[in-house]
Amino acid sequence: MIVAFNRPSLEALYLHYNRRELIHPDPLEFVHRYAEPVDREVVGLVAACLAYGRVRQILKSVSGVLDRLGPSPGRFLLGHSREEIDSALKDFRHRFTDGRELSALLGGVRDALLGFGSLEACFLSGCRSGDETVLQGLEHFCRRLRCACPDELTGILLPRPVKGSACKRLHLFLRWMARKDDVDPGVWDGLSPSRLIVPLDTHMFRIARALGLTRRKQADLRAALEITEAFRALSPEDPVKYDFALTRLGIRDGVDISEVL
Repeated sequence: MIVAFNRPSLEALYLHYNRRELIHPDPLEFVHRYAEPVDREVVGLVAACLAYGRVRQILKSVSGVLDRLGPSPGRFLLGHSREEIDSALKDFRHRFTDGRELSALLGGVRDALLGFGSLEACFLSGCRSGDETVLQGLEHFCRRLRCACPDELTGILLPRPVKGSACKRLHLFLRWMARKDDVDPGVWDGLSPSRLIVPLDTHMFRIARALGLTRRKQADLRAALEITEAFRALSPEDPVKYDFALTRLGIRDGVDISEVL
């Protein structure tokens, strides 16, 4: 499939790939299994934060966490103490993340839910009306979630945008929460998709460099912002609209990057 960097070509790609039945294998599929917003928030954050490594292991790890949290992950966190959350996850491990670190993250989520009522309200409390992107809100969000156990949360689960990280998995979570179409569930109403930043994974970085959207040699925050600006020029109201469709090129159909020109 040949892709040119113009809106008609990207719209055609969007129509071809952006379908619910093409989500698997993607950790986003777990979010669609829940109806309640609080469950979708919790599941989305867990699934996004663990989305590193081989996809089969990611799906296995996310499924293992959700089995421990029961039919309503949101109610589990609100109804259990930090010690009980620690106990439920004590033998968990996903690559570099162990049960203690994941429990620290979920402890921060629990505190945010108790303090703000939702993760959306927590995130929006750090946003300003004139913000062009989500960076300010995301930095605030990460600081709030780290408050529960700051010494146990490394940059793997909650990287900080202020330190230059592209924060790919957190931007993936925000895409799931803010956008609503056949793929993204759109759990949040208060965050405009126009502020989103491209979740810069390996597939998107290679495609963006091939299309000339960035000359950066590293998939860092500056590269993510450059790529987002290029997409914003075509779709200012929804700059990450084509993210899922573009990354499916390599993931589903194995299209070589040399074809994406």
